[in-house]
Amino acid sequence: MSEFVVSLPSDPGLLEAVQHTLGETPNVRFVEWDLITPAPADSINIVVPPYWGGARRLANLAAVNPQLVQWQSIGYNGVGDHLPEGLPFANASSVHEASTAELALGLTLASQRGIDAFVRQATTHTWDLRSYPSLADRRVLIVGYGGVSKAIEARLAGFEVDVTRIARTARQDTSLTGASVPVHGMDELKACLANAEIVILAVPLTAETTSLLGADELAALPDGALIVNVARGPVVNTDALMAELNAGRLRAALDVTDPEPLPADHPLWDCPNLIVTPHAGGDSSAMLPRMSALITRQITHLLAGESPENLVQVG
Repeated sequence: MSEFVVSLPSDPGLLEAVQHTLGETPNVRFVEWDLITPAPADSINIVVPPYWGGARRLANLAAVNPQLVQWQSIGYNGVGDHLPEGLPFANASSVHEASTAELALGLTLASQRGIDAFVRQATTHTWDLRSYPSLADRRVLIVGYGGVSKAIEARLAGFEVDVTRIARTARQDTSLTGASVPVHGMDELKACLANAEIVILAVPLTAETTSLLGADELAALPDGALIVNVARGPVVNTDALMAELNAGRLRAALDVTDPEPLPADHPLWDCPNLIVTPHAGGDSSAMLPRMSALITRQITHLLAGESPENLVQVG
């Protein structure tokens, strides 16, 4: 058998984790490559780009023509602008869903129960008891119904909420519990927003979802509604959101922003009723073992002549 070459980035611990998960496998050779320097081998079977670094580096893959490009994120907006035509590309489904769902729920609870305000009070040793809205009994709209959204719904199950789901097309779908659930289509977005007290965004960024929540959609939300965005920043129109926050009508908890990273002097930082986290959704201790397991499975698939997992069309 000819040598099977896998390039891994210098992301801390990834090489060791993949080698441990894969075990002793003859003819598999690992090389380190962050897609900045020239390729370390003339031919590479699987290329794993760095987790952080953007899609521009993908243009360097033309020289090695890999069998598979294994992305480390679920989202792949911008990849099609730089990935050489014809290269098989897989996203990281199965890696980030749990962690992103945890953060979505954490942001929702923090905003609903005023945890951010209580933490700020603690820094000044201030005891100021206030009543905040519960998560229980709220009407929650989940926008998107892929793996992250299903993980969010599963974690909401014990909080006694009323969940509505919306995605690109209306359908019956299957939740993580195996239940058949109704999913509304995007043509019903404004009607669903009008009935929502909490909106959790978990859609991929596409031309159709850019500014999905603009001024008109935000205006459809009832007073006091909470927007939780763990999707991508441009899914919400930043100027329209700032207008609603500054008016005191809506609340938001954002793990993603537009622009991103959010500049220190950006006015979004100073809006009231806002929590911002620095795109930390999928970046937890769960990522490394799950990413190494996915890479190991992809190596095993290709060595066996099988199709890899998670292939997506990025063009």
